[in-house]
Amino acid sequence: MNSGNRSGAIMNELPIALIGRELGLREKQVHAALALLEDGKTIPFIARYRKEATGGLDEVALAAVRDRAELIRELDRRRSSILRSLREREVLTEELEKRILEAPTIAVLEDLYLPFRPKRRTRASVARERGLLPLADRIFDQGEIDPGAEAAKFLDPEREVGSVDEALAGARDIIAERISEDPGARSRIRDLFLREGILRSKVSGPLEGEGSKYRDYADCSEILSKAPSHRVMAILRGKKEGFLTLHVEPPQEKATAILELLFLRRRRRGPASPATDEVRSALEDGYKRLLAPSMERESLSAARERAMERAIGVFAENLRHLLLEPPLGERTVMAIDPGFRTGCKVVILDRSGSLLAKEVIFPHPPPRAVQEAERKILDLCERFGVEFIAVGNGTAGRETEEFLRGLGIPGDVPIVMVDEAGASVYSTSRAAREEFPEEDATIRSAISIGRRLQDPLAELVKIDPKSIGVGQYQHDVDEKALKMKLDEVVEISVNAVGVDLNTASIELLSRVAGLGPKLARSIVLYREENGPFRTREELKKVPGLGPRAFEQAAGFLRIRGGDDPLDGSAVHPESSGIVEAMAGDLGATVEDLIRDPHLQERIEAERYVTEKAGLPTIRDILAELAKPGRDPRREFELFSFAPGVTKIEDLRPGMSLPGTVTNVAAFGAFVDVGVHQDGLVHKSELADRFVRDPAEVVRVHQKVEVTVLKVDLERKRISLSMRKRLEVADGEARP
Repeated sequence: MNSGNRSGAIMNELPIALIGRELGLREKQVHAALALLEDGKTIPFIARYRKEATGGLDEVALAAVRDRAELIRELDRRRSSILRSLREREVLTEELEKRILEAPTIAVLEDLYLPFRPKRRTRASVARERGLLPLADRIFDQGEIDPGAEAAKFLDPEREVGSVDEALAGARDIIAERISEDPGARSRIRDLFLREGILRSKVSGPLEGEGSKYRDYADCSEILSKAPSHRVMAILRGKKEGFLTLHVEPPQEKATAILELLFLRRRRRGPASPATDEVRSALEDGYKRLLAPSMERESLSAARERAMERAIGVFAENLRHLLLEPPLGERTVMAIDPGFRTGCKVVILDRSGSLLAKEVIFPHPPPRAVQEAERKILDLCERFGVEFIAVGNGTAGRETEEFLRGLGIPGDVPIVMVDEAGASVYSTSRAAREEFPEEDATIRSAISIGRRLQDPLAELVKIDPKSIGVGQYQHDVDEKALKMKLDEVVEISVNAVGVDLNTASIELLSRVAGLGPKLARSIVLYREENGPFRTREELKKVPGLGPRAFEQAAGFLRIRGGDDPLDGSAVHPESSGIVEAMAGDLGATVEDLIRDPHLQERIEAERYVTEKAGLPTIRDILAELAKPGRDPRREFELFSFAPGVTKIEDLRPGMSLPGTVTNVAAFGAFVDVGVHQDGLVHKSELADRFVRDPAEVVRVHQKVEVTVLKVDLERKRISLSMRKRLEVADGEARP
């Protein structure tokens, strides 16, 4: 089957119109996106080079289409499995099949299947084994019967029904299970739990040591649907660790009223029949014993899913900002991995990040070691023409920075604190061992710190995103979903910036659309054996790299100073003929066209529209000609912490300090002010206005000015504010 036929079959299976309505997209856009995805095209490639087909859908919209389609496929797979099970057991009726085929969600589908699902022995199944189903049916009809007299007809000592009370209890058990498994009842009660369910958490033991962090949730009560995602995750973690108990319950009178309306027959005059009283008793028992616990589990599961989705989304957004941090660029860098007892590891990196020299210094007392450290640093700076110094922000980081600033290094070399989260993970990784087999882990860590300053994206792709330290509750979320989302962010970020084909590492190349680790390794081996690539077309000579991989990858790869000037840009090779036509029409070469803005201004975009390349593509080409291979990242800016403030004891309420945002969570932002302990800016302190989402105000690695509100030395907690109007009173800064 060819790809076109396969895509057509997929399209017929999916409700294109429904996906379009849910996502606010046209059917044509959804159809085109799914067809391209099914054909093996990656999201970055579709977003950049297939705008005409999708109507300009970006990476976020394309991912939403893909994910919604997968949920529908998952629903259909479950639907098929249920139908197969019911047919095999010969319990599938036409009416049931119709309802199953029309079920819009997994929850509705499972409700329909629940009465037929193979289950362990229950009180109701025992009652049915004892022959009490007919009695339950008569009572459930709520006719003019005497339940006791009816029950007497079912006494059977051999079946362990020795009394009227036992017979009635068994009948109520059957009715209770019937009510709890009724799809309509489950749907209504589920809605009530999701809408009005109250989350209550209580302490299950003394909150000492590790449990102290759950003190704020010791007696918590709030509507579950309105509970912030971070609070839900914290309470669930507290329960998992055994420090908290939790329950979800809506107003019971509302739940009872819903069930009574559904199942009790009401007389116009006079009291309810005795049978109705029995049903009411079964209803109350069924709700308390069966339906409420089931809905509690479902509502908690739904809340956890929402909270996980939010946590993963926050992590992904933080990672995106971190990966797209502005690079220093090609500068000679001294990088230092600081330490007290074992000393500071110092490396010199050339402009391309290659290791030139390494040293170990002890810049902290005793004095003799300090003097030797001074000599080594000054000598290295002079010998290698160091342009920047990168210092890891871990243990001894601020102390090392203070030492360096006191040296009076000639040329006023800037000193930059670099976030070293994950550097130690990289230093012991396979990638690091392959790259620097002769060096120990501490030197590799220093190299990673320096390269992060030169180009954060190129270095951070070598590290598992979960180790970079910009997430919250990452150990509580679904590992597979988190990995998929973070990998997607890395891929989109790498392709947004572009990759130098002749210098990129295997890890960086493997993130390029259409490649992957195997092809990335083949490209690097080919490069080592044959020298630098002169054109992107030469990629076709790499073993295993076929036309499909070339089509997707080529536009994101760059060759600087190669034979074809377009290879240094994001103009895809498939569009090179269009650029050549533009240049020919102006009587110029492609090189002239790239160099001369006046020639570019004379181009009439509409003239070059073809069946394959619409106006969006032509405009992208013109933007690339204006700034070939432009880097979308911001310009690098210097930052330094407040001098003399190096430990938490140096902080005072009301103190104003520069800082960098290290992490953004749903409840606020963590800021490094240079004291080895991040402070928290609660979202209520992020601005002089209401802030619903901290990401609206701050991003990871943003440079900010903060005011110290409160310092808790015992718990090592720092409260900060970014609000402008504050005053100090009673040892605290307040609005």
